[in-house]
Amino acid sequence: MAEIQLGATAWRVNNIYCVARNFVAHAKEMGSAITEEPMVFIKPNSAVVQPGAALVLPSWSNEVHHELELVVLIGQGGAHIAKADALAHIAGYGLGLDLTARDVQALAKKNGQPWTLAKGFDGAAVLTDFVAADGIDPTQQQFTLTIDGELRQAADTRLMAFDVATLIAWISSKFTLQPGDLIYTGTPEGVGPIRSGQTLNLAWPNQLEQSFVVA
Repeated sequence: MAEIQLGATAWRVNNIYCVARNFVAHAKEMGSAITEEPMVFIKPNSAVVQPGAALVLPSWSNEVHHELELVVLIGQGGAHIAKADALAHIAGYGLGLDLTARDVQALAKKNGQPWTLAKGFDGAAVLTDFVAADGIDPTQQQFTLTIDGELRQAADTRLMAFDVATLIAWISSKFTLQPGDLIYTGTPEGVGPIRSGQTLNLAWPNQLEQSFVVA
């Protein structure tokens, strides 16, 4: 099971909650709209890829897309967490890529089937290292994804439809959050395919920067 080292503490990755359609421009590029409540799906923790490992594309998909996201590490669990208390439950933040087998997802959508295969395959939950939550306002963060030096996605958390505190409050009203849970908080516009041999660089100014090579 994957672990996240944060200071002297190692957190074992538990449940992985992912938020779909949390940026208006991304929802539009996908032909969708923002719903009244967050739209959440789950990845297995076996999908995690951490720094130093290559990104391995599944042989059964011809179109795997990158989706850059701010990722929240839950340090203190709970159910029905009030929005006002939500940020106190966060141990740290990192960046991630919600890799998506877009062709497989499109077929699933067409047939009214779950997205599990398209979103949960081995390697579909890419993670950078994490930084401690202390002093970070998750509503005021910007970060980017470049591929072979070309800017592909630029995120600004001020543009989220549902901010981090709202997401924690909502998710904890449906599922009991536990220490080690991760929340992928949604991607901005600019998603697109990745190919073998490319280098993906995730950068969060003054916090962290890491690269991954596609095998």
